[in-house]
Amino acid sequence: MNARSLSSLTLPTLVLLAACSNSGGEDGGFESPGATARVYVANGASNNVSGYSINPTTGALSVITGSPFSGVTNPTAIAVSPNSALVYVVNQGGSVAAFTINSATGVLTAAAGSPFSAGTNPRGVVVSPNGQFLYTANGGGDISAFTVSAGTGGLTAMSGSPFGAGNSPAGIVVSPNGLFLYVVNENSNDISAYTINGATGALTVVGGSPFLTGGSAPTGVGIAPNGEFLFVPNGGSNTVSVFSVNSTTGALTTVAGSPFAAGTDLRGGPVVSPNGSFLYVANGSNNNVIGFTVNGSTGALTAITGSPFAAGSIPIGVTIDSSGLFLYAANSGSGTVSAYTISTGTGALTPLNGALGNPFGAGTGPAGIATPR
Repeated sequence: MNARSLSSLTLPTLVLLAACSNSGGEDGGFESPGATARVYVANGASNNVSGYSINPTTGALSVITGSPFSGVTNPTAIAVSPNSALVYVVNQGGSVAAFTINSATGVLTAAAGSPFSAGTNPRGVVVSPNGQFLYTANGGGDISAFTVSAGTGGLTAMSGSPFGAGNSPAGIVVSPNGLFLYVVNENSNDISAYTINGATGALTVVGGSPFLTGGSAPTGVGIAPNGEFLFVPNGGSNTVSVFSVNSTTGALTTVAGSPFAAGTDLRGGPVVSPNGSFLYVANGSNNNVIGFTVNGSTGALTAITGSPFAAGSIPIGVTIDSSGLFLYAANSGSGTVSAYTISTGTGALTPLNGALGNPFGAGTGPAGIATPR
C-alpha cells in the first residue's frame, strides 16, 4: 500500500503520499515470515523518521529505541521494501534517503552513500515486489529509476533513467506481479502506464497511455492485491476513479460507475486491505478517513456504513498492517498517528482506546506513512 507522501500507499510495497503504497506503496509482497510488524512515519517539518512496533493483539504503537531517526530533509513520501529490510524516503530537494532496518529492533541505519540523487521534487516512491528496483515520481515531470543493492540497500541509477511522465506526477505504484508501473499526474489529470523489463527494470510506455482519470487533481494511486483494479483519488473533484487492469498489456479501462463520490480535500494515495475488500483514503482538512467496500467482480465502490471516520488534524496518508486488522493515519496538522481496528466483516474503523495511547505522537508535519507488507 502507493505509495504514499503528503506518497501514497498502496500495494505491493506500500507507498503513501500526500499525494500512495508501498503504493502509495501500495501492495503483492506481504510481511516476511517472522518479521515484527512496524510503522514508519516521515516527518516533513522536523526532518526525521518516527518508528514504531505494533502490538499484534491491540494494535497499539510503541516507539522504537532511537526514534526519531535523522538523515532526511523535507521528506515527502516513504516506502518499506517487500522483505521488510529497507526503508526509503524521498526528500523534496531531489534525493532518496535509504536505511537498513534492524530485524530484531526496527532501528534504522543510513545506508552507505545515502542520500541518492533523484529528480526534481520527488513526491512518491515505490519498491518493486522482487525488491530489485526502486522508482520515484518526480513533480518535475518524470520518473527516476534505480537498481537496489541486495546487500546494502544502495541505489544505482538504471540506464534510460529518468523516464518521461505527465504534468506534475503525484503518486506511483507497481502491480503486485511486478509487470506494470503507474504514475498519476496531478496537473494533466491522467495516469502514465508502463511495462517493467524484468531483467533491467527499464520502463516502456503501455499502448494507449496516458489514461484520463475522469476527475481532476489526482493525489495518489493504489492497486488491489490481486492486481485487477487500480484506484485514484481526485482531490480537485472529490471523487475516486477506478480502473480494471488488463493483465496482459497493463492497459486501463474505467469501470462502470467511476468516478465514485468521495469526501472533499482527498490527500495522498489510497490503501487497500490485504484481502482486497476495503479501500481507505485520507480526507485532509475534514480531519477524517473515508472507507469503501470494493466489489471483487466489478471494482465498484460503496461507502462503508459509518464513513467517514474521525482522525486527527489534517490526515495526509493511511496504511494497513499486514494482518489487515489495524489501520493507521498520519496526521500532518497534529503531529500524531491515529490507530483503528478494522471490522473484518464490514470494514468499519473503530479507534483504539485512548488508554492505549491513541493517538500516538509523531514528529512535526508528518508527510508519509508506511508499513512492511
